[in-house]
Amino acid sequence: MTALKGADIERFVRKPDPRFRVILVYGPDAGLVHERSRAIARALVENPDDAFQLSRIDGDDLGSDTTRIFDEANTLGLFGGSRALWVRYGSKNIIAALESLFKESPLNPVVIEAGDLAPRHALRSAAESCAHAAALPCYADELRDLPRLIEEVLGEAGLKANEDARALIVASLGADRLLSRRELEKLALYAQGKSLVTAEDVEAVLSDASQLTSDMLTDAVFIGDATNADTLLTRSLREGMDAGVIIGGLLRHAILLSRSRLAMDKGQAIADVEKQARIFFKRSAAFRKQLMLWSSAALDTAIATLGEAQAAARRQASLSESTVSRACLTLALAARRAESQRR
Repeated sequence: MTALKGADIERFVRKPDPRFRVILVYGPDAGLVHERSRAIARALVENPDDAFQLSRIDGDDLGSDTTRIFDEANTLGLFGGSRALWVRYGSKNIIAALESLFKESPLNPVVIEAGDLAPRHALRSAAESCAHAAALPCYADELRDLPRLIEEVLGEAGLKANEDARALIVASLGADRLLSRRELEKLALYAQGKSLVTAEDVEAVLSDASQLTSDMLTDAVFIGDATNADTLLTRSLREGMDAGVIIGGLLRHAILLSRSRLAMDKGQAIADVEKQARIFFKRSAAFRKQLMLWSSAALDTAIATLGEAQAAARRQASLSESTVSRACLTLALAARRAESQRR
């Protein structure tokens, strides 16, 4: 049984141990899972861009074929040299197609990119109990992980950040690895041609990733995008945001919408209303749509719903996540009904 942790994972990603022929990469941080899977798969072959050396299989495309993965994992390279298989475990159950990998060590190493697996999930159990397999869990970035990510992404662009810039970057990034990487790549592109990234560069480019997620959640709820709202809420809670704080943010936005809607009902132009509300320009379209969807009466109901949710979360902290989830769904469905009625 080999379930790696902490620094052992980073060392393994940089230089995979050849003793392990099956490598399971899984966890709730999809960005980090993909990043590590890609790094390991590319490290296993001489030319990762050569499809004969690095073969990719999407589990959702397998259908009823339970032998393809085994065949690929035990096929010699056409021109010799190293060969590896990168399998994406998608939404379909492909355990039957993977079982043979854990029974007998495959000829070629296999990287399995999976999602968040429960401790008793068959795939995770198989990997953790197999002598020739390694399991690499991927969880949201912690504060100590960000400096390494900053150095890596900026270093790829030939850049370094001074002390003030690094502190500001850490304060601006959230716990989602993929979002953090994209923000850093955006910063690197902005600073292209320079050798040192300054605090001024960071202020000019980086949005607060944590705040961005919160704003996206609020907008998804009030425009009726229930699916996206649920995804963003899950991310926010996973990153450690307090359920009560989330409800408070939604309540403040509902009050802002109510005041803005009342101003419009009195004849004020939507552009003036938006200016008074001090809405960030990137949220302008979503804010205007919300004003069109929500009537003053509906917003009064939304404010009451959120007020009750806030009180309930305070009374029973253990149920606060369920409370905020229910409130988000209630409001999103109300917005969706309003949009249907407008059509």
